[in-house]
Amino acid sequence: MDHYDSQQTNDYMQPEEDWDRDLLLDPAWEKQQRKTFTAWCNSHLRKAGTQIENIEEDFRDGLKLMLLLEVISGERLAKPERGKMRVHKISNVNKALDFIASKGVKLVSIGAEEIVDGNVKMTLGMIWTIILRFAIQDISVEETSAKEGLLLWCQRKTAPYKNVNIQNFHISWKDGLGFCALIHRHRPELIDYGKLRKDDPLTNLNTAFDVAEKYLDIPKMLDAEDIVGTARPDEKAIMTYVSSFYHAFSGAQKAETAANRICKVLAVNQENEQLMEDYEKLASDLLEWIRRTIPWLENRVPENTMHAMQQKLEDFRDYRRLHKPPKVQEKCQLEINFNTLQTKLRLSNRPAFMPSEGRMVSDINNAWGCLEQVEKGYEEWLLNEIRRLERLDHLAEKFRQKASIHEAWTDGKEAMLRQKDYETATLSEIKALLKKHEAFESDLAAHQDRVEQIAAIAQELNELDYYDSPSVNARCQKICDQWDNLGALTQKRREALERTEKLLETIDQLYLEYAKRAAPFNNWMEGAMEDLQDTFIVHTIEEIQGLTTAHEQFKATLPDADKERLAILGIHNEVSKIVQTYHVNMAGTNPYTTITPQEINGKWDHVRQLVPRRDQALTEEHARQQHNERLRKQFGAQANVIGPWIQTKMEEIGRISIEMHGTLEDQLSHLRQYEKSIVNYKPKIDQLEGDHQLIQEALIFDNKHTNYTMEHIRVGWEQLLTTIARTINEVENQILTRDAKGISQEQMNEFRASFNHFDRDHSGTLGPEEFKACLISLGYDIGNDPQGEAEFARIMSIVDPNRLGVVTFQAFIDFMSRETADTDTADQVMASFKILAGDKNYITVEELRRELPPDQAEYCIARMAPYTGPDSVPGALDYMSFSTALYGESDL
Repeated sequence: MDHYDSQQTNDYMQPEEDWDRDLLLDPAWEKQQRKTFTAWCNSHLRKAGTQIENIEEDFRDGLKLMLLLEVISGERLAKPERGKMRVHKISNVNKALDFIASKGVKLVSIGAEEIVDGNVKMTLGMIWTIILRFAIQDISVEETSAKEGLLLWCQRKTAPYKNVNIQNFHISWKDGLGFCALIHRHRPELIDYGKLRKDDPLTNLNTAFDVAEKYLDIPKMLDAEDIVGTARPDEKAIMTYVSSFYHAFSGAQKAETAANRICKVLAVNQENEQLMEDYEKLASDLLEWIRRTIPWLENRVPENTMHAMQQKLEDFRDYRRLHKPPKVQEKCQLEINFNTLQTKLRLSNRPAFMPSEGRMVSDINNAWGCLEQVEKGYEEWLLNEIRRLERLDHLAEKFRQKASIHEAWTDGKEAMLRQKDYETATLSEIKALLKKHEAFESDLAAHQDRVEQIAAIAQELNELDYYDSPSVNARCQKICDQWDNLGALTQKRREALERTEKLLETIDQLYLEYAKRAAPFNNWMEGAMEDLQDTFIVHTIEEIQGLTTAHEQFKATLPDADKERLAILGIHNEVSKIVQTYHVNMAGTNPYTTITPQEINGKWDHVRQLVPRRDQALTEEHARQQHNERLRKQFGAQANVIGPWIQTKMEEIGRISIEMHGTLEDQLSHLRQYEKSIVNYKPKIDQLEGDHQLIQEALIFDNKHTNYTMEHIRVGWEQLLTTIARTINEVENQILTRDAKGISQEQMNEFRASFNHFDRDHSGTLGPEEFKACLISLGYDIGNDPQGEAEFARIMSIVDPNRLGVVTFQAFIDFMSRETADTDTADQVMASFKILAGDKNYITVEELRRELPPDQAEYCIARMAPYTGPDSVPGALDYMSFSTALYGESDL
């Protein structure tokens, strides 16, 4: 980065604009910058009547530099020093640099001495900084400024031109079309852009530079040959040149903006005038339509037919649906246009619009109000007229409908009232006919209102001068005469039905009485026959005695039943007497029951025959139940002895297994003798089985003389044999364990005493907690810490491998004998380890091969492989690893 064009405080110069010291070494670029910066400075200095020839020499005294700053800033700088000495020149340059710094430009490594000494690089850098600050920084296009703003301005202005694509400030301008496009965009009359060619850059550049100098007052800052002959024109020179075009055209753009503003005002005025004309025409048309419509709505001449009035109503509906809505829209649009026009006039400070006389919005609203008032009155008149005609048509149609309904209802009614169907009817049919007649009378009374309505409608039609009144009156008179005749026939039929009903009711009451008494008596006989023939099933003597008692009670009711039978037959005989006396035509049998006197007599005879048969069946069953009771008592007596005996023996065996004394051989001998005494009891069990067989053959299912069943006795006997056999087997296993492990009788007694002490429920087993307490009492260190719990879990896996949750005495003995043997083994392992290890605390593989036979040494080494040894001695084992390798973790 260059020393004098970086660190601008307002960020108007981006990193790519930094002054590159190396690039300045390019003679072509230095030449372009000298020429461009000199021309740019002279374009401003000539306003003060001076110029420079050599940029690094003419600014050395600082006078023209201060003058340049005053011209481009429009401000006065401090008074310059007029002396010729170096110190005076440095003072003037410092004043210029201070002024540049006061404008927010931070100059790095640019000092007054370098300028006074004519340093070309520093002088060009200083001029570039001035150009950036006063010619480029203030350029702003769409929120972008400085270089970006200038580039965006160029892109926007040249966008419509073919072969122009401005992307930077160097090679994008080499063909000259960019400069020509900028001039043509703002002053198209100066350049014939269509004749320019992209492959002729010298012509394009010279054309643009000459036109700019001649017509735009932009000095020629570069030569076309310098740009074309350079691979990458100097960016700062191009930016400086292009910024001059920007400032030259900015004034023209302001003039264009002013012209656009005037055109806009004129366009608004024209639009307002058009709105005024539209309002006047629309208001005139709307008022004319209202004037033509009101007379049509005021025409109230009535029509004689409903069709004609309905046509008027349809025309009015078309008016409402088709003709009026567009006018409502026109009225609404008229008001909108008026308000819009007034708003536009007010915003443009123009006087308000005053429509022609009679065409104000208020005039239109008043005319519209009159239209709606007349419209409302016309609608009401139409509806009233239609209602009047509808009333006449409705009354006539109503009369015809009611008359037709009444005539249809009366059709056949006179013939129905004259028939004598009651003479051969039953009482139920008579009652049905009476109810039907009552319903007819109710219907007749209900039709009374219809007849009165028919007469009232006929009267109203006469009053309204209905054109067909004579036919209406004739029909009404016929209906009234027929109505009077129906009333007389109705009364006559009611009297005949009531006489017949009274006669049949007497017979019906007798029928009902017969049915009420015959039905329960018939049910009683059917129930008696069912009970007498019922196959009874009893299991006890008490049940058969109950059936016998109930049968005796039934036989005692037979005399009263015979009396009831005779009374029922008497009622039936009385009915027959009445029928014969009054010559009643009976249409059928008793309607209340189907039970005949013949049926009653037949069932009664059957009951009398079944009674002695029931007596014989009850006597035979009573004898069978007595035999079954003897079998129950015989079985119960034996079961009540055998059951307690088995229970007692089970308890004794349990005590023997817990409280064994003497040697194991003595205990075994005692148990075998006890087993023999139990086996000798088997004949009594067999005898009980025989009695049970007799009970099953007799189908006896319960026995109140004992709580024991044969199944209970069998299960108890099998458990007794199993228990004594298991106890004998446990003692035999204890003898084998004792002999195999070398346990003394005193140790066995001690183990038995400890086991029995913690067997609180005398079940012959220990739970986990009981077993743990037993081990602690024998000296085992099993705490409640994790280590103790792990040790107890290991022991439980030995004594209860099936995880049943209990420890038997045999498992307890096996564990205790194993623990004793393992202690001896551990002592032997320790002694062997010390002999082989000597003074060390470990054994090596070489020592094992030296001390043991080859096959045993290799076997031991193979077992040791997973456990070798201390970190300090590879291939060696300490005592714990040695013992674990030989005997396993669970053994030691």
